[in-house]
Amino acid sequence: MGIGSPFFQSLPLEAYGLTWVHPDIPLAHPLDDGRAAVLHRSLDETADGLAHAGAAYRKLVAPFVEAWPTFAEHVLDTPFRMPRAPLLMGRFATRAFRRTTRLAGRLPTPGARALLAGNAAHAGTPLETFPPSAVGLTLMIAGHAVGWPFPRGGAGAITQALASHFRDLGGTIVTGHRVASLDELPAARTTVLALTPAQIARVGGARLPAAYRTKLERWRYGPGAFKVDWALDAPIPWTSDACRRAGTVHVGGTLEEIARSERAPARGEVSDRPFVLVAQPSLFDTTRAPEGKHTAWAYCHVPNGWPGDASGPIEAHIERFAPGFRDTILARRTHPPTALEAWDANLVGGDINGGALTARQWFGPGRWTLRPWSTPAPHLYTCSAATPPGGGVHGMCGHHAARAALDRSFGIRPAPVSRPGS
Repeated sequence: MGIGSPFFQSLPLEAYGLTWVHPDIPLAHPLDDGRAAVLHRSLDETADGLAHAGAAYRKLVAPFVEAWPTFAEHVLDTPFRMPRAPLLMGRFATRAFRRTTRLAGRLPTPGARALLAGNAAHAGTPLETFPPSAVGLTLMIAGHAVGWPFPRGGAGAITQALASHFRDLGGTIVTGHRVASLDELPAARTTVLALTPAQIARVGGARLPAAYRTKLERWRYGPGAFKVDWALDAPIPWTSDACRRAGTVHVGGTLEEIARSERAPARGEVSDRPFVLVAQPSLFDTTRAPEGKHTAWAYCHVPNGWPGDASGPIEAHIERFAPGFRDTILARRTHPPTALEAWDANLVGGDINGGALTARQWFGPGRWTLRPWSTPAPHLYTCSAATPPGGGVHGMCGHHAARAALDRSFGIRPAPVSRPGS
């Protein structure tokens, strides 16, 4: 979503060193027969590789790939805004508002169903609910429309480019100061909080109406992430050649296995065969490891706040599709949910999405409103992943909050964001 973000594309981030690296294959999903379901940048190549499921897959995503700029504008906004392309988004709704386990019935092969399930599992919510379908479809559509690239040098390159551009515009960045109350901030015409609801309730205090604070305190967080970073002596020895050429690999097996894995955290359990998202950037970015060596990272979903160690199940599941993987590991660093929250207090219990992606929180009054980036307090706004359009490296939550602040606090109606050259 970074390269597809209308806001990021409107900024001269390349002038500040941001370079996108496109892997040979955006995504591969290994199967037990040694093959893999593959999402290529080309929709035609993907459909051809899915054999008997190719036509059904094309029908599922092609209308939105072809209309990507309009589609991206809508999915990266609040769903309560009247769409300018109602037929397109109505068509998407007929797919997105179905349980993933049901939507997968449109795909006649296990490989194609597993490909959909792996993308849907990014939502961190049981696949028997509907939000994962929207997430999974959007990721697959983006893969064909703009690819699944990553920043050369790591995700910090995005932060550095944004910060450098901000400073050149006259901005000041202050870090290393924990803020416990809005009263600690300097006087300002507007304040925008990149915080989740629980933090807003705490720092807002008496400035916020009691009923609003209560609503924020009822916000539910989703499962935590357990992340592992590896230093490797060689590339991961996947059985499938496609996996050896992919930037991202979904390790989960069949649709049924992924669904079982994603149900476990909701029950307070850790799956013995967790769905694992693996990134292997050093195959395509030589800045990520010394010459002749490699790095990779992965995460799986675990119960919110879980303090344990899931590196064993993660590595065992990768070994299933890459025999000899453990022999390539030179060193590992693990990050349980508690460590992620200690690093960034917004990752409550290790939840990287800013809240549970449930139907109530997507469309209920606690999350989606006509002005979801404003608060009842004058000139106070919010822009975390708990606001539309939700989690992801796209900057659109802050973009929408800034537009709301300009309109409400300054009386300025900004023009729609424009892409370079438009």
